[in-house]
Amino acid sequence: YVFACLYGNEGVLPARWQLRVSGKSVVEQLKDSPMLLWFGPRLGLDTQQCMELLSLTGALLSLLTLALPVLRDCRVFLVLWILYLFLYQVQTQFTQDNLLLETGFLAILIAPMKMPWSSKVRLHDSVTFWLARWLLFRLMFVSGVVKLTSRCPTWWGLTALTYHYETQCIPTPLAWFAHQLPVWLQKLSVVGTFVIEIAVPFMFFSPIRRHRLAAFYMQVLLQVLIILSGNYNFFNILTITLCLSLLDDQHVDFWLRRPTPKTESTSLQTLLSGLAVMLEIGTYALLGYWTIKYFDLQVDWENKSVSSKTAFTYFEFNGFLKTVTVPSIWTGVLSLTWEIISSMFKCACVRGVLWRLWSTIQWAVMAAATVSMFAISLVPYTYFEYDAHRNLWPGVRTVFELTDRYQLVNSYGLFRRMTGVGGRPEVVIEGSMDRNTWTEIEFMYKPGNMSTAPPVVAPHQPRLDWQMWFAALGPHTQSPWFSSLLHRLLQGKRDVIRLIQTDESQYPFSKQPPAYLRAHRYKYWFSEPKEDGLYPQRWWRRVYVEEFYPMVHLGDSYLEQMLVQHGLKDKAPLRRSSNAWLTRLLHHVGEHAREMPAPLLLWTLFSSAATVCLLNSLRSRARHHQHESLQNIGYDKQAAGQTRSSVAQEDEKKHEEEDAKDDAEEDGKEQEEDATAEEEQEGEIEEEEDCLRKRK
Repeated sequence: YVFACLYGNEGVLPARWQLRVSGKSVVEQLKDSPMLLWFGPRLGLDTQQCMELLSLTGALLSLLTLALPVLRDCRVFLVLWILYLFLYQVQTQFTQDNLLLETGFLAILIAPMKMPWSSKVRLHDSVTFWLARWLLFRLMFVSGVVKLTSRCPTWWGLTALTYHYETQCIPTPLAWFAHQLPVWLQKLSVVGTFVIEIAVPFMFFSPIRRHRLAAFYMQVLLQVLIILSGNYNFFNILTITLCLSLLDDQHVDFWLRRPTPKTESTSLQTLLSGLAVMLEIGTYALLGYWTIKYFDLQVDWENKSVSSKTAFTYFEFNGFLKTVTVPSIWTGVLSLTWEIISSMFKCACVRGVLWRLWSTIQWAVMAAATVSMFAISLVPYTYFEYDAHRNLWPGVRTVFELTDRYQLVNSYGLFRRMTGVGGRPEVVIEGSMDRNTWTEIEFMYKPGNMSTAPPVVAPHQPRLDWQMWFAALGPHTQSPWFSSLLHRLLQGKRDVIRLIQTDESQYPFSKQPPAYLRAHRYKYWFSEPKEDGLYPQRWWRRVYVEEFYPMVHLGDSYLEQMLVQHGLKDKAPLRRSSNAWLTRLLHHVGEHAREMPAPLLLWTLFSSAATVCLLNSLRSRARHHQHESLQNIGYDKQAAGQTRSSVAQEDEKKHEEEDAKDDAEEDGKEQEEDATAEEEQEGEIEEEEDCLRKRK
């Protein structure tokens, strides 16, 4: 519904202004601007309803994909990427939108294409999954580099965090407490940020497993601290998701407490593990030494603090970039080559000619896609180093220019310069009915009322509040949409009012639109704790600076001039929408969605999907245990059968031995009888011989 309020028919910047009727065919219009919104009139939908349909379809499909493993297919991710790309082309772009589109396209390459004949094991997964690690490297390394190449004095003086917590777009309540930390700890935190963002990313490609695990936990620690102190919507959650590319199955099994088979290590493996430990210790020692040397860390035992300062110059840092940029590219080349070759050998070892051929074809296609993505990503990656960027192959730059409109690869550089050093600028809009009594219009999320605590809105991104933060950094002429915002508020458009306050009763002009509006610029600072250690009653303190936008009313010549100058004036009446079932359904869903605060709605949907995932995992675990129990029962039956057969065999052996003994005894008796019979015959013969002798 945020899209409808910002870019709907009565929003701040209606998207229908970008879809002017030109008399061209749909194909020609898609070539000029590839947006599905061109098909809206063919479906009987206006621009706002078409945007609502795309948003609702993408939200439902992504939730179902999160909850149901069956839908985790590359074709589903392709549909989600296309839907968000079309919405991206309408809205105001932020860095997190670019990162989401690039990560979404990588999900298409990484996710499986489920076919009836396909195998569950894909031997080329390590190749495409490597792209997530490369994206994480580019994101973190460039984010650290641009802080120093921008020559921002707060980053070079290590004092950036003393301003960051109160000057960021939308701080959290914990940001107030972080702002009260001592200066030496804030400067030490900046040193830690530089180490994690510039030095640690090179450990992503280390062949030593513990290097990658240590890099993973350091990156996650940084992202968690950012989440706790600032509302950066889904950006940090998405970065943590990319950090999962640094893990392996063994460590995931350790998290899930899965049993892992133990293998006996050979003498060669023991030697290699010992060398790996020595290299690991040496890496950490060098990292600590360079940190102490280049940031001049010294422990002050008396004050119980650590002093720090940058001990290198801008030109020395530029020399470091010239030295390290090209080797970092070759590091990526070697790491990717290793993944491709190892995956190729796995495919060559597949049994069966047809399966081996199918695996090899998949490997070749995915390896070519991965190499292409890596090549075109070098163009935005080398923006910070002129020589490396100039020496790139011209064909790579040509392909990047052709694909740039699809946001396949992007350049990143977070917090390049620290704003609000002299105080956080904020624009406060005031409304009046009589030009005498003025009432401030409070936004839900951005600072306004000094007694209101900072909110927690992640992973939701209140885009209007973010735009108000950017508008306060310069004159209103640099933010043309601000004139349209005041115009909509003077008209009393409900969609725009709901962007400011979801609960319209909290909006001071909910019953009748204001007759006059104006805007002033203030400087805001976090309040300081009291001398007795108690917390202050107000979170903020502010000072009036200047007028930001003059007093205007409907029909005001200055307001009309600004609207016409920037093309924000409605020229044609709205097209009457149809009363079809799809239109009524979208209207019904939109009305119910607008009644709930966006962060609560998002967390409700995420909790529902997480609950379904948990139930699915418990069900699969129960099935696994049941399968194991059935196997154990089968094993027990086999064992019982084996014991029974062994007992029967032993009984047969006993019977055979007894029969053999009986036969032997009978044979002995027969032999004895035969012997006695022979003895009797011999005795008779001797008696006859005696008788014959006597006769003689």
